[in-house]
Amino acid sequence: MKSAGSVQRTPLVEVSRALSGTVGKMRFGAPVTHVYNPLEYAREPHEIYLKRYGAGKKTHLFVGMNPGPFGMAQTGVPFGDITMVRDFLQIEANVGRPDREHPKRPILGFGCKRSEVSGTRVWGFVRERFETPGAFFRDAFVYNYCPLCFMESSGKNRTPDQLPEEERAPLFEACDAALRRVVRHLDAKCVIAFGGFAQKRAIGACNGLTSVRIVSVLHPSPANPRANRGWAREVDQDLLAAGVRLGRTTVRST
Repeated sequence: MKSAGSVQRTPLVEVSRALSGTVGKMRFGAPVTHVYNPLEYAREPHEIYLKRYGAGKKTHLFVGMNPGPFGMAQTGVPFGDITMVRDFLQIEANVGRPDREHPKRPILGFGCKRSEVSGTRVWGFVRERFETPGAFFRDAFVYNYCPLCFMESSGKNRTPDQLPEEERAPLFEACDAALRRVVRHLDAKCVIAFGGFAQKRAIGACNGLTSVRIVSVLHPSPANPRANRGWAREVDQDLLAAGVRLGRTTVRST
């Protein structure tokens, strides 16, 4: 396995490390009791992902909200369901542990037996339409707006938009700046947000970048009833309505 130190400091790696250092110093109050930063303890697979698939210019940039407890929190890869990351993206590397670990949400890295529905949907969509990672990443990339995973005492996931304003403001400022750097480095022409939150943040982060178009597709979370009634079909329809064509994207009949 490659060590994190052997990963070349590419522009995306530089953005990741700067963002990790900034948000790693932030503190969050109740009801949040635990905060995971996979850019730090899962740096090795995360930076392999950035280096292997983030090279070159990309027309399309997909943007999610933040890590899920059984996805990126375990693997360091956006929408990082273990099976998809290991078998489809061909990434498997050492994952450490956060400083404070929630007893109900242990970090087991690639040994985690739980699957992440959002991750299986996103990367399954990519695999069906592009067949190989190389075909997809030739012109696209997937990125998470906020790198932190927030949990309450019960183990319940808490999303960034649920944080109080005094905690959201500095966090969003840092994440906006990082997203803007990613968009500019990749020279992305179209940001495709998974859900309304990511769309709103992308609009703010890309303010003034007149060559960038921002659209949204349905978020893949199983908490969304629409996503459970055929998420891939809904995304096909969203992309068609936005005039975005990717791979073998087709709108299927209901």
